[in-house]
Amino acid sequence: MVKITGVEKHSPLKRKVKAGMQLVSVNGNEIHDFLDYNFYIAEEKLELVFKKENRFKTIRLKKQPYDDIGLEFENYIMDKERSCANQCIFCFIDQLPPGMRDTLYFKDDDARLSFLFGNYLTLTNISQREIDRIIKMHISPINVSVHTMNEQLRVEMMGNKRAGKVLSYLDDLKRGGIKMNAQLVLCPGINDGEELRYSLDKLEKYYPELQSVAVVPVGLTDYREGLYDLKPYTRESAENVLQIIDEYEQRFLEQYGTKLVFAADEFYLKAGRKIPDAAFYEDFEQLENGVGMWAMMKDEFIHALESVSPSNRSVTLTLAAGEAAAPLFQELVDLLHEKCYNISVNVVAVKNRFFGSKITVSGLLTGSDLLKAFEANPPEDTLLIPKAMLKNDENIFLDDITLEQLAQRLNTRVIPIANDGYELLEALLGESR
Repeated sequence: MVKITGVEKHSPLKRKVKAGMQLVSVNGNEIHDFLDYNFYIAEEKLELVFKKENRFKTIRLKKQPYDDIGLEFENYIMDKERSCANQCIFCFIDQLPPGMRDTLYFKDDDARLSFLFGNYLTLTNISQREIDRIIKMHISPINVSVHTMNEQLRVEMMGNKRAGKVLSYLDDLKRGGIKMNAQLVLCPGINDGEELRYSLDKLEKYYPELQSVAVVPVGLTDYREGLYDLKPYTRESAENVLQIIDEYEQRFLEQYGTKLVFAADEFYLKAGRKIPDAAFYEDFEQLENGVGMWAMMKDEFIHALESVSPSNRSVTLTLAAGEAAAPLFQELVDLLHEKCYNISVNVVAVKNRFFGSKITVSGLLTGSDLLKAFEANPPEDTLLIPKAMLKNDENIFLDDITLEQLAQRLNTRVIPIANDGYELLEALLGESR
């Protein structure tokens, strides 16, 4: 049952249903959350059962297929968000510094959020009934944090005794025709090397339902006291991972016509390799995992630059990025300068002092990192920053400094730029509003 908080003005149920009532079932199917609700109300004829205190009320309704019926609920999932039941040795949330906003410490592992937002789930927090529901409703694709296909190692890495046996859910999902994307967060000396080969061999059988596998290096902050002793990837160990992935990509490409497995951009940077071109990444299935993000932006930027005529326009800007991305942005700035030689862009690699020097990606830089980089010497011009530094739905950094506060402290116009080559070029040409 789900609690109703209101009824929309033009709902056919406006005079029959009140806030405080509970929706029990639709066409005989129990309603537990938004997945049940949206799936079952899609029918043309509905039999709705409501409950108020200990009394039940049945309402029959006819409507256009897929039309909403105007009920409002406490939150968008109509239920409490499920927290993670694992104790992963590589968990990033366990490595957060104290004093951040409470929501950042919440570990979610909710299959429904995979459907809504593309979140990855570990399968340890899900029942067979829910797997059956995913198949019945054909919720696809599902994103799965696999990490390793070695059942015992998965139990050890995730600190959950169910972690190994729930890998059987992948078989259920495949039989049900559910598309899947997998990720492997690699920890040096633990699930890479021969264990990585083992995992890729085991995952191969899930093709074609398995659309892609992202291989991502563990992220380590300076706040690991009392946690499992993990080491960061070095140039040599990152190269070893890439060599294995190269081998499997070639094998899968020859056999299936797809590379299937892709390394995160960070592995190429750590290994000192050039990031492949956009065509390498096929359909960019794993962008949110940092796989092919740079290749896509570069491809878009070069394509957009083709329509820019040589110019002596004068623009001066500063572009701040993480230490990993700064050289890549500089590469694009140099391409622009060949056409527009009076455009001056100072690309600054900002050190991450908030989480620690081992964190080099732009998306984990904070307002305080930018202040430390620029407060003594503020840019006299516009400051461009990757939008990934900010919360998705709000202009606020991970340390709760707002974009407006940063701009005020630096007395500088600050413009966030999405991971989009067209938008980046527009900003570098001084055309951003």
